[in-house]
Amino acid sequence: MPRRLPAEWEEQDGVLLAWPHENSDWFPCLALVEPVFTEIVRQISRREKVLIVAPERGRVLELLQAAEVDPARATVFEIPTNDTWSRDFGPMTVIENGEPVLLDFGFNGWGLKFPAALDNQVSGSLAETGAFRELRMETPGLILEGGSIESDGRGTILTTAACLLSRNRNPHLDRQGVEKELADRLGADRILWLEHGFLAGDDTDSHIDTLARLAPDDSILFVACDDRADEHYAALACMRVELERLRTREGRPYRLLPLPWPKPCFDDEGQRLPATYANFLVINGAVLVPTYADVGDAAALATIGQAFPGREIVGVDCRPLILQHGSLHCVTMQLPKGVLP
Repeated sequence: MPRRLPAEWEEQDGVLLAWPHENSDWFPCLALVEPVFTEIVRQISRREKVLIVAPERGRVLELLQAAEVDPARATVFEIPTNDTWSRDFGPMTVIENGEPVLLDFGFNGWGLKFPAALDNQVSGSLAETGAFRELRMETPGLILEGGSIESDGRGTILTTAACLLSRNRNPHLDRQGVEKELADRLGADRILWLEHGFLAGDDTDSHIDTLARLAPDDSILFVACDDRADEHYAALACMRVELERLRTREGRPYRLLPLPWPKPCFDDEGQRLPATYANFLVINGAVLVPTYADVGDAAALATIGQAFPGREIVGVDCRPLILQHGSLHCVTMQLPKGVLP
């Protein structure tokens, strides 16, 4: 295969985060959310490096020092941002002839919903500052968010039609055109589409990383709603049927691992928030799992542990993150082995 998109569970050099700040939508709840970011950095830095972008370094460095984060494992780059969702504007890394290639896809605020001009420049700015090895960086003429695709590292991409076929992303491309772009840019030779599934309060048009995640040994972890009175029940039941019908490259059914359904979470205005256990992050030797002080937390950790045997399963309280309609995976972007100096 001339080019491939590594699976998240392959070896990494580090993880990219963008810090919340007072000129972002996080301003009213900075005191709540900064400890979550600090804990994510602390956990990642125990196992690999962390790159952080922030409009101002001082505050971030103070918080990391107070949390006893090793300064050799966490580097802060002073780069302006609109927001914190580095999963969707950070660089995607493909492997071509054994060498990483960075892809700086366009980011337009999830289909022109939010300002994104600064976020859209982060990957290029990091490259200019020498944050990465001297690798080739491509800028494809395509809007594509990291949270919208899942890769098994062997040419299979799992995604949702609601997001990738959104008219506000790539209106010039139909399904066949999107598949060709994924083949050309990511080396994908199998695209698995989900037509159903959503989370109330989600701004991304059903990013796959909120609904279903690929895992080793042809496994898929997915959110399952068992409450018939819940607004999600019908759509997620249809999604489950779709997952049951999917086949591996060898023609076998996937091993499906249902994740618990957390109790509904709401903001102060009564808007439902997109709490999901599917938004976990795989790093070297561990999986960081969002928790919500919910009775389902323990079961979610155990189920994800089944999919990733031999890795430490670490819960991180992400109730503050969902206040801005995302969770743990959304604020991180892994950097595979060979990307960092």
